[in-house]
Formats: sequence, structure tokens, C-alpha cells
Amino acid sequence: MYFSVKLFSAAIFCLAFMLVSCDGKKVSEEGYVIIKPSAEDEKIQKEISTIINNAPDSLLFIDSANINFYPVVKSYYTHTEYVPIWSTEKKWNVATIGLVNYLRNASLQGLYKEDYNFNKIAEFKKILDNDSLKKEPHATWANADILMTDAYIGLLKDLKQGRLQSDSFSWRNDTSKYSKYFGAYIEKAKQTTNIDSLLETVQPKQPGYVMLKKGIKKFVDSMDTRTYTYVTYPYKDSLVFIKSLKRRLAEAGVEVSANFDSTALSNSLMSYQRKVGLTADGKVGAGVVKRLNINDKQRYNIIAITLDKYKQLPEIMPKKYIWVNLPAYYLKVFENDTVAFESRIICGKPATPTPLITSAISDIVLYPTWTVPNSIITKDMLPGLKRNSNYLARRGLYLLNGKGKKIDPDNVNWGRYTKGIPYRIQQASGNSNALGVMKFNFDNADAVYLHDTNQRYLFKNGVRCFSHGCVRVQEWQKLADFILRNDSMNLKKGDTLYCNTDSLRNWMKEKVNRKVEVKNKLPLFIRYMGCELVNGSIKFYDDIYADDRDLKQKYFVGK
Repeated sequence: MYFSVKLFSAAIFCLAFMLVSCDGKKVSEEGYVIIKPSAEDEKIQKEISTIINNAPDSLLFIDSANINFYPVVKSYYTHTEYVPIWSTEKKWNVATIGLVNYLRNASLQGLYKEDYNFNKIAEFKKILDNDSLKKEPHATWANADILMTDAYIGLLKDLKQGRLQSDSFSWRNDTSKYSKYFGAYIEKAKQTTNIDSLLETVQPKQPGYVMLKKGIKKFVDSMDTRTYTYVTYPYKDSLVFIKSLKRRLAEAGVEVSANFDSTALSNSLMSYQRKVGLTADGKVGAGVVKRLNINDKQRYNIIAITLDKYKQLPEIMPKKYIWVNLPAYYLKVFENDTVAFESRIICGKPATPTPLITSAISDIVLYPTWTVPNSIITKDMLPGLKRNSNYLARRGLYLLNGKGKKIDPDNVNWGRYTKGIPYRIQQASGNSNALGVMKFNFDNADAVYLHDTNQRYLFKNGVRCFSHGCVRVQEWQKLADFILRNDSMNLKKGDTLYCNTDSLRNWMKEKVNRKVEVKNKLPLFIRYMGCELVNGSIKFYDDIYADDRDLKQKYFVGK
């Protein structure tokens, strides 16, 4: 009994210590420090309480401005007894000035200040800054406080999680984040003198993200914000098309002849193509029209989208990994945030795009055979077989039944099949194999892999989306060497290394099909990043799969 009373007394003492410290501050159960407000702040506190508690469960407007994170705002103010955050005794706190400046320059973070009610915040701040006699009602300070808290929470969410999330996955609806993340960073804001540095800590540390952000100011400073004529293509009315094309070329600084016949059109197009670095063929096509329709406002959207894609990556990237950027047509191998080597790639056609994948290289296959995917058989090969049963032989392919026995294509009634065939089509290993002489396997649901190719001449092209979904790697030998050296360096005591770079080269000379297991699976990230910093400027890539266009329509309409 005595022991129980002692435990109870100790618990009461600890609770009292938690709630009231020696200087009169209180600490809530969530760890929020509640400072007893002054007489002036008590009046603002009451106004905040009235505004919060008189609002509907999920909706709050401050002078026509929607509070985007109302549930989070309400949760924090409720647990801190509605004490104002951004001012004391009707004077702005140090963090407040930093927050307003951060919002004003939100474009340097790939953000849009209108998403955070900046104009309304600036309006309230101006009114209160000009109120030298402090005659503005306490409700004005309360409104400003709530707006700033909501804006700050929005920044925390967008800088950490990004905006490419459905509502069901958005942190604004994740109550576990209310105190653990949002509340914790509001507490830090109340103590900081540098809001910029504080907000920097929540952002990704990936090299690509950090570098891209460095290029934003230069882009924004030189950004052309004018509105240009949109050229519709394909077109139904040729006269309307020519008129809009002529106007758009003139807007681009190209000399346009009054007599805009086919020759004049071709000359003007060639001038434009040379100006922007396209092949100067003078022909009207989807490529040149697409380039005409791209402007700096849209490019800024791509910057914003790309930054958010980085926020979908793991918070801490592996020390070594393979990075494939599809629209840039390259593969990079990173080691301790440094590029160990880079290779050109060929990726999927727009009709058969390479999927976005997070996986790891599990094995390497030397002189692989190629089993043709059913999608290629149905779409590309079956029509050819129906026309001529010799279609496979001419391409070095053969037919196998379910038991692996070769079947003569002449003995098959190809007219019976429309959506697939009950056979496998395979290609023998060798230099003429579609996979080349090496393949890199990794777990994925789309049956794609990295591999060499028998069409190596295609690597010289600027546009390199030719495959059925797999990624062809120009520097496949360097990739194999890196993977095997990594296995050698991480060999554990008692382990036996099955293959090293020397044995790999010897086996390559034998030209025999072999499978090499990778002991230390090398992480692989196949991504779609529409821009990056190159030589101090942001380089934009062609939106080959319209991925960025679709994301813009879904999440950035009107931006």
C-alpha cells in the first residue's frame, strides 16, 4: 500500500512538472510550450478561439481566404489554448518577417505564393504595420495569425511531401502528422530567428533536387511571362492554323513574309528551328508546333513538378545506386552522391513507355536469349505471321511449344489467333540478339530489364525512345564492372566470389549463355524528371510520355 501511494505521488509530481515549469510556462501533452499571454495577447487569444470554434468542422474562411489546413490549424490552436503564434504585444515576432519574405519569394522554392494566401497575408500585415496608434481591433491580429499559421503549415507540407498526392495520402488529412510533424515545426518556428534555414531542413537532400533549386533564381530572373498565341495541331481549318502559326512565329522574333506561301512558310520555320536548336527542315509537324507552344510559364510548372517528384524518393538514398532519367535518355551510377559514370540509354516508345520502377539488380545474364513478350507478339508479329509464315526465320526467331520443342511455323494456322498464341517465340543468343550480349535483371511487375542491344547505332540519336519498354544501355560493360567490383569490395568473411571482372571477360570470349548472381543487389531508380541543372542553367527535356503534361493538368491547373 505504501509503495502504491509513493508511485501515485511521484506520478502527480511528474505531471505537475510537465504542465508548469519554474518560469510559469506550461507544456501540453503534445510537448507544445504554452506561454501565459499578456493582457493584450489575451484579447487576441479570445478572438482566435472564437474564430476557430465558430467555424464548421472542416471549413474556415478568413476575409474570403480559405484556410487550406483547417483541421491541422484547429488542432494546434486548441492544444496551445489559442495563444497567438506570430506576434507578441501587437508586434511581429522575428520569424514572422522571415515567413512573409519566404512566401513573397516562394517561386525560388518551386512554389506558388497564391497557394498560401500571400496577398491576403500581405494585406493584413500592411494594415497592422500602418496602425501606429494600435487602434486596429484584436480580431485583425487574430485573423493574420491564423492565416500565417495556415500558410506555414502549407509550406511544411509542400516542401516535405510535395503536391503530387491524392487527398487520401495527403498529410493534411493524416492526424498522426498533426503534432509529430506540423506541431513540432510550429514550435521550432516560435524559437527560430531564421525561418529560411528551418524550412531548408525539411527538404530533400538528393543532389538533383539541391542542384535544381540552385538554378531557379537565374531562370525566374530572366523568365518571359508574356502570353503567346497557341497553335492547335493537328488542325481542322488550314486558314486558321496558318494565321495562328504566322502570328506565333512573329512573336518568336522570326521574320514572316506578308506573302505567306509554302516557300515563305518553310523559310520562316527553318529560321525558327535553327534559332531553338531543332533540325532545320522547314516542315510543319507535331515537334515544331509543340516547341512553339512551350513558354516559360509552362517551363516553371515543369520545375515545380520535378522538385515534387524528388520528394517521392526515399528520404535517405543508398550510398550506391543506378539512376535512370527517361526523358534525358541517360543512366548514371552514383557512389556517395558522386557520379561514378554515365551512359546513354534508349527507352520505350510513347506507345510502349518504360515504367517508373524502384528495384535492385539481382543478376546479370551473358549472351541472353530473348523470349518475345506477348504484347509484341500480338501487336507486331502476329500480323506478319499471318502474311508470311517465314516471318520469324527472316528475323532469327523460332517457335517453341509449352514443352520447349521447336515448332515449324508452316504447320500453324495463324488465322485462328487474334489476341495471342499458345507458343513462345524466342531468339537465340549472339551479337544479333535484340538484347545484345548482356542483360541486367531486377524484380518488377512489367517484365522489363536493362540490356545491351544489337542496334547500337541508335545511341548517336538525340531522341532515343525506340524500345518496347526495356532500357538499352550503351555502357553495359562499365555497368557490369561496377556491379562486380561492388560485390568484390563487400565480400564477407567466408564468402566465395563466383564472378569478378576478369572471369566475366573470359566468359564473354566464350560467347556462352551464363547467369551471374549479384550478391550485393545494386538499387535501381527509373524516373521521369523533366528538367535538371546543367552547367549552371536549367535544362528542359522533351515530355516524351506526356507525363508532366498530365501532372500539370491534374495538380497545377491555372498555375
